[in-house]
Amino acid sequence: MSSSAEKCPIDHSAPSASSSSATADKCPVDHTQRSSWASILSRQSQDGHGAAEYPDTPLPPTNLPLDRETSSIPRPDGSKWVYPSQAQFYAAMARKNHNPQEVDMKVVVPIHNAVNERAWMEIMKWETGQGGEKCGGVKLVSFKGRPNDMSPRARWYSLLGFSPPFDRHDWVVDRCGTRMRYVIDFYSGHTGGPASTNLSFYLDVRPALDSWEGVRLRSERFLRQAFGRFWGQPSAQESAHSRS
Repeated sequence: MSSSAEKCPIDHSAPSASSSSATADKCPVDHTQRSSWASILSRQSQDGHGAAEYPDTPLPPTNLPLDRETSSIPRPDGSKWVYPSQAQFYAAMARKNHNPQEVDMKVVVPIHNAVNERAWMEIMKWETGQGGEKCGGVKLVSFKGRPNDMSPRARWYSLLGFSPPFDRHDWVVDRCGTRMRYVIDFYSGHTGGPASTNLSFYLDVRPALDSWEGVRLRSERFLRQAFGRFWGQPSAQESAHSRS
């Protein structure tokens, strides 16, 4: 990622983990509200403040940065997806009546970007060895925020007593002409430690079971995990995949 370490409150030093941590007292995101970041990310406005295509969007403070970070996530046309600027993020949150605070943008935007980067990393774990490298790599075709549609697995976890995810995305990728939909449930929680002051994000990323390819990938991982447990040797993917 191109953001500097001091800007990004999420620790990327442990690539085997699929959780990201930030200090709770610095995190302006209200995780009791189920909100979609994808709808904000998808706005590729020509206006620096993100208001030209949405006349009812309040203009953000003029001193908010307009610069945008380029993600590591490839688009089908060969370019990379671009994250919103702090000004665009503020405008989008204001339009949705989320009462954004100017001082929070320098923290919430890097969190948003880092969590989306983590989601792509988790998708790439599923896609490793599936042939995408033959045509230049897997591309992200589209994504959709579905914060009000709880996935069957998230609903099952809720019945078991877990807190529901604060957001859900569906990402569609292209692997050399094969389209795959991935479901991503975003969970928030607290790590251990005194008073549980560290806020963490947990991503449950897996292929949707709406295609034979999705069923194949899920079945293969299940068998690897099952046989790994039987022989006492859990796979590397199992140890790296959170809440799988």
